[in-house]
Amino acid sequence: MTNKERYSKWVEQQEYVPIMMTPWWLDAVCAGKEWNVLFAEDEQGEILGAMPYLLRKCLWQKFIVMPQQTQTGGIWVTAEVTADKWKTAEVCRQIKEQLDQMGLAYYYQQYLPGSLCVDAMRALGFKTHERVTYRVDDLSDLDAVINAFSKNKRRQLQKALSLHAERTLDVEDFYRFHSRWMQARKRELSYSREFLLVLERKARRLGQCEILSICNADGKPYAAAFLVWDQHYMYYLIPAFDPAFKESGAGALLVLEAMKLAREKHVQFDFEGSMDRGTAKHYKQFGSTATKYYSVEKYYKPWFRLAIWFQKLREWRYR
Repeated sequence: MTNKERYSKWVEQQEYVPIMMTPWWLDAVCAGKEWNVLFAEDEQGEILGAMPYLLRKCLWQKFIVMPQQTQTGGIWVTAEVTADKWKTAEVCRQIKEQLDQMGLAYYYQQYLPGSLCVDAMRALGFKTHERVTYRVDDLSDLDAVINAFSKNKRRQLQKALSLHAERTLDVEDFYRFHSRWMQARKRELSYSREFLLVLERKARRLGQCEILSICNADGKPYAAAFLVWDQHYMYYLIPAFDPAFKESGAGALLVLEAMKLAREKHVQFDFEGSMDRGTAKHYKQFGSTATKYYSVEKYYKPWFRLAIWFQKLREWRYR
């Protein structure tokens, strides 16, 4: 049995594993690339924790980074280990020893909010850096949710009264819509058509994605978003907006409709993080709460910093 097969069976036995750490997600976002799993075990060989990872190679060097469109990962531990810092430390020690033996030049992953593994990895010599995502945890009262919006966002909702939400935009049309929007801003998409098709197909098969669009009376989309979710969170994974209709209020209505869908699914809403100040300010106006999480990294070969700089590999952290 391979590590990936063993991991798949282990995940099936867990009460909860975040969507971005499930085998099907990793198969989708790492398609054509190499992903695998490290395990920490007790004396009887039972799995205490696991760390799925994406292994990349460049300049004859190996390094671990985050897969594309994947906010968090790192080490996931069993329920009995979760609140025990001593067991967590043992899990991280075992993972660290295996990482040390891989001949890596560099390691980088973003751990989930609240993970005790961050402190344990820091104690083992890894560098940690604070990051922030924005969440709305309570969607039970939609009036209260809307009242938490800023005056500006509520004003935008008023502008959007002539618009409506649809769930009929297919993945190909979403990709074309997003491509046109990015071209108008003279920017490139951070993902390929093939990447999105694979991710959508796998997520749709499991009933864990939706494409929302905000349209005018003629059905022309002004804004759209690709959403994914698990048992606890819905992620605002890929939003897209037509800049020609920036003042229509479509962006605010899109977020509200996404929150309504999250409420239907009985999950919390996660804007999927942003370290960009402008984007963060935008998300805060929807009554969201800043939630800290941490990146964990280590340069096994200090000179690799230069390779990252000259080859622009830092962008690979988010692929």
